[in-house]
Amino acid sequence: MSGVQSEINQSVANGETSLGVELGSTRIKAVLMDHQFNTIASGSHEWENRLENGFWTYKLEDILTGLQEAYRDLKEEVERKYGVTLRKIGSIGISAMMHGYLAFDKKGELLVPFRTWRNGTTSSASKELTEYFNFNIPERWSIAHLYQAILDQEKHVEKVDYITTLAGFIHRLLTGQKVIGIGDASGMFPIDESTHTYNETMVQAFDELIGSHSYPWKLKDIMPAVYQSGNQAGELTDVGAKLLDRSESLQPGIPFCPPEGDAGTGMVATNSVRKRTGNVSVGTSVFAMIVLEKKLSRVYPQIDLVTTPSGSPVGMVHANNCSSDLNAWIGLFREFYESMGQKAETGELFTVLMNKALEGDPDGGGLLSYGYYSGENITGVEAGRPLFVRSPQSQFTLANFMRVHLFTAFGALKLGVDIMTKEENVSIDHLLGHGGLFKTPVVVQKILAAAMNVPVSVMPTAGEGGAWGMAILAHYMKEKEENESLEEFLDEKVFSSAEVQEIHPDQVDVEGFEAFIKRYTEGLSIERAAINSLSEREGLSC
Repeated sequence: MSGVQSEINQSVANGETSLGVELGSTRIKAVLMDHQFNTIASGSHEWENRLENGFWTYKLEDILTGLQEAYRDLKEEVERKYGVTLRKIGSIGISAMMHGYLAFDKKGELLVPFRTWRNGTTSSASKELTEYFNFNIPERWSIAHLYQAILDQEKHVEKVDYITTLAGFIHRLLTGQKVIGIGDASGMFPIDESTHTYNETMVQAFDELIGSHSYPWKLKDIMPAVYQSGNQAGELTDVGAKLLDRSESLQPGIPFCPPEGDAGTGMVATNSVRKRTGNVSVGTSVFAMIVLEKKLSRVYPQIDLVTTPSGSPVGMVHANNCSSDLNAWIGLFREFYESMGQKAETGELFTVLMNKALEGDPDGGGLLSYGYYSGENITGVEAGRPLFVRSPQSQFTLANFMRVHLFTAFGALKLGVDIMTKEENVSIDHLLGHGGLFKTPVVVQKILAAAMNVPVSVMPTAGEGGAWGMAILAHYMKEKEENESLEEFLDEKVFSSAEVQEIHPDQVDVEGFEAFIKRYTEGLSIERAAINSLSEREGLSC
């Protein structure tokens, strides 16, 4: 047995580890981390939401089974790799998809099936509350779900004793505590930066707004208590230990940090919690989280105001569409290549085609694309029609074609971030990118740097994910020094020796992207015409 493995064995046996669990939209992941912030074991469980009675949901039994299966998978890996049965853990943290609506009665029974962030059923509540509070309340926020249920006169509302998020629900099952991390709380209801809890003026205003209904509760009484990172938020109970570990090997008494949302754990995993920093997460959708130095001057529907796990204000721009259309086109090239009798390895195909984008004209040769598989709130487009357009004078080359499809992946995101940087003069020192597109070195970094006109970095740890970020928060809670901030902990301990690959924006590329985004904005009428002219049954592309 090597010295390193012997040390890990000892750490596991002594409980000198931290566990992070994150319930994502398609996968539940558990990560066990040592005191040097290395992942020493992991477990996962695949799952999918379902549309039932008009709501996207996960069944309660699926939530519990998924949690148990992810932990079991991790526990078995610990036993295989280190020959140790997992009985002690130094600290634990739970993370999950933000927002949504889980409502319980006084007996702890779920009143209606879990309504996830994906539901677009709260538009009336969202619009009314945004105007009432003069604060952007997105459709996916918990308070929008609650108020929509009130507007719809749902009978369950008068029985509500407690509402929470998915992470808050799991945390309560395991610890018995009705608490929530401040970052996750900021996706339930607006947070007051000075008090680090729900905005009291808005809480009282909401109670006044619904006063005529005479419900037997006040808003503050039915929401979880708000905790900042670094504070202990309960311990694993005997019931919680048996629920998490069906083998009943895990011992109770393990301290828990506050449960957090996936946006917060993403910020931690990319060391993007300090003011003037931010991260961009790319996938099927794309979002940017920018840590703000000051309040925005007015309400913007394109910008969600949330917080870091330590309570700093964050401007969040979330675009519904990013890589789906790009992936579809690469799939088409694969089909052609294979029809020619060739065999293409996925990674090689992506590398070749993505790198062609660097050979294109700065503005993409006059080409135009919209990768809208679904509607896009930032541009006010209500449905999706992936679209590619060119004029006879456009420079229709493979390099320009690939460049424009990378440009458009960040098109809506740029419009949202431009509001902060150009209209609100928000300063961003650098962004950290993470997600599958960054697996191809340099290309996406260079395009994103041009789009945002900000240096873009990528770190090897960016792929570790939110469960790892949650394990860091659990470790910070247990091991931080007195008065050591989360920002200091991340900078000086977790990421002090991390390799960072940073690319600065090229001015020619910046000017090229600006020319493209002008074309993109002016061409939105083409996208809307496609929606009006092409039904979904006829196909999704032009």
